[in-house]
Amino acid sequence: MLTAALKALVDKFALRGQKLGEVAAGAVIKHSRDWNLTREATLGAGLHPHTPAYDVARACGTSLTTTIQIAQRIALGEIDAGAAGGVDTASDVPVVYGRALNAAVLQSARARSLGERISPWLRLRPRDFKPSVPAVVEPRTGLSMGEHCELMAKEWKIGRAEQDALAYQSHVNATAAPARRNLPRSSRSTIGARPAR
Repeated sequence: MLTAALKALVDKFALRGQKLGEVAAGAVIKHSRDWNLTREATLGAGLHPHTPAYDVARACGTSLTTTIQIAQRIALGEIDAGAAGGVDTASDVPVVYGRALNAAVLQSARARSLGERISPWLRLRPRDFKPSVPAVVEPRTGLSMGEHCELMAKEWKIGRAEQDALAYQSHVNATAAPARRNLPRSSRSTIGARPAR
């Protein structure tokens, strides 16, 4: 998903082979195989291989954090142009298993004989095959961000209609802002910025 989004950006602004000052993005829930997600997406999108790229993981704030980081670096004159984003999906979450199954897989993989490969599997119990599906919940409360927001809305007496109206107006403003050129100064400086050579 991130590669597709970056590739669309590269194609739209004719950046193929160009070196940007930096690309910052990431995901909160990702597979271990995606440990270098933003770097791989940067290369896959066709940007110059010397474009620095790194991952950030911040629950419900990855894209905002990376956007602020890139905007600050541009504002400080450290880079001329960059890309920022965040990507998460619930359709391909990393499903993990307990320590006993992990240990059996590793021990079996390291074994030299057939008996040594089979032996770890015989020690497993049905409970060891129970998957653990990731969830973005606060460990101290066991609640998700959405559940916390519901509690906050009740405590502050903010009704559903008021929340929906604010969300709608936010989207209207965001959609209209580029046409009006009514963007914060740091955002304006990134539109049409030249890639670093």
